[in-house]
Amino acid sequence: MAVGCNDKLVEHPYTVFTTAYLQTPSGIQNAVNAIYSNMRYDFGPEGANGVGVSGTDEWTQADQSRLSAAGGDLISLSTYTMTAPNTVLLTPWNRNFSSINLANGVLEWAPGITFSTTPATDTTMRNTIMAEAHFLRGLCYMLLVQQFGAIPTDLGSGDLQFNTNPFLGFNRLPIADVLKKDYDAMISDFAYAATHLPIVRPTGAFKLSKAAAFHMLAKTYLYRAYSTATPNSAADFQSALATAQLLINNKGTYGTDLQPAYASVHAIGNDYNSEILYSCERVIGNQAADENNNPSGIGGTKGVDANNDFNCNYTAITAPTSISAGTPCGTRTTLYGRPIRRFCPTEWTYDSAFMDKVHDSRYDGTFRTVWLCTVATTTTTNKAGYPASTAYAVGDTAAIIAYTNQIADSINSLPVKKKYRVIAPRELYVIGGLTATQTAQNIYPSLSKYSDPNSGAANNEGTRPFPVAKLSETYLIAAEAAMQTGDKNTAMTYINVLKLRAANRAGLSASQVTNNYNYIKLNDPSIITLDYILDERTRELCGECWRWPDLAVRGVLVHRASAHSPDVAATVRPFHVLRPIPQSQLTNSTAIPASDYHLYQNPGYN
Repeated sequence: MAVGCNDKLVEHPYTVFTTAYLQTPSGIQNAVNAIYSNMRYDFGPEGANGVGVSGTDEWTQADQSRLSAAGGDLISLSTYTMTAPNTVLLTPWNRNFSSINLANGVLEWAPGITFSTTPATDTTMRNTIMAEAHFLRGLCYMLLVQQFGAIPTDLGSGDLQFNTNPFLGFNRLPIADVLKKDYDAMISDFAYAATHLPIVRPTGAFKLSKAAAFHMLAKTYLYRAYSTATPNSAADFQSALATAQLLINNKGTYGTDLQPAYASVHAIGNDYNSEILYSCERVIGNQAADENNNPSGIGGTKGVDANNDFNCNYTAITAPTSISAGTPCGTRTTLYGRPIRRFCPTEWTYDSAFMDKVHDSRYDGTFRTVWLCTVATTTTTNKAGYPASTAYAVGDTAAIIAYTNQIADSINSLPVKKKYRVIAPRELYVIGGLTATQTAQNIYPSLSKYSDPNSGAANNEGTRPFPVAKLSETYLIAAEAAMQTGDKNTAMTYINVLKLRAANRAGLSASQVTNNYNYIKLNDPSIITLDYILDERTRELCGECWRWPDLAVRGVLVHRASAHSPDVAATVRPFHVLRPIPQSQLTNSTAIPASDYHLYQNPGYN
């Protein structure tokens, strides 16, 4: 393990691990490092973003969603036309199984290894390494189960055992029993991690700690409560609530707390703040350390495509037509990123989920709606009613998206007009109905949570850590679990904690925050339903790549996606709550005859 400045983990995983190497202290440590590194396949790349947000109520395909004849595309995810060969699904399938087996090896060999000649230090190091392996294995299983359903716990050498031999089977039957084993394994893994991980994480690194483990344990109980694998859904909801409360009520002990303003959570330069319990680590500004050998490419394996995938085509924004000043944002910048246009927000996201854009700061803390000039214009045609000079200097305001059509119309009808473009929501791509002008410009609010001015070049993938677990979601888990146990008053309390924070913006006085809070706070607990919780999750977690599993695991994917995204209303079906098992898994399992593939494949994809 090599450690860089500020204790950030720089992983150098070995390409091949032998059993002999795994029986050494350095082998065990590098195995854990390799699993941390493999998380980069799951959080940040284009495919991972697609399986997290595509085809949901929040996000739909933008005009450059990728399509390939081999089925490895984003469009099929967005429109529910995917088939078993879809290669976008192969990355999480193959990489997470590899990590699971490596974690099994760590847990098999670590108990017999001496890490230090000092007994107390030796015990602490062993417990920490094993707790990390348990957590990471549990997370790998969660990532697979939420997408594919039952996942083998026996990779060829027995349940949760390290396997070094080629295995030609696929231990997925009986599916109901295997799914129960999956959830039992996840709960056991996260519980072990919560017991043995360090109390707090390092200040400047995303090594695991108890807070992340408690969060994931609560989330697993919540997921299981909705699953056919639950032995008792009421008990699981209660366990989810109790686990989340353990973290919330002791957040000071575990070194975590909410940020005072929502915009601070994902602010550039604030990646290691107290609210983020665990992020998939990257080294900011260092593409090589992030294992990204083609940072300006598209759809890389370990880079953070998220800084570009959610961008609109800001370079095509034109100045007000009566000024005729061209495209003042025509030059790409590292701050705004590459306008690759994979995903755009649905009309529901803009108009309903973020309906209140004034008193609730989460819209502005989630989306970029203001662009500054990136290319100066020296000659313009000045028109009556505009300022004396309508030339653009770099850094001038070039365009804004108004909160409402009425605000845009009011600004644009002022006696002295603004030289910058004021875009009305009806002009936005998708929201206004895809007119020729909208299609040509492809303008919509761009997700700003992953913006990275330190990526090295405007077209580069990002280098910021990718948030996986946040304390704000712990509050939402607690609220949902409380609601499901019948305690809506407690649910309202947790929701209002987040609403109070949402009422705050930089520069507001205490009375202004109070006024905002009084406007958006929840006063009637009886209106809390699962739909209400999911709306609140959008406002708090929009674009953070948990939305598809959030809907699928809860069994509301068809209801929510068809109601709020016209792109999928005609194609999404109940069986789409699970992805297809990759066809290559079945054909490579030569012990299974082709006539039996349907026994192992998820329904609807036979």
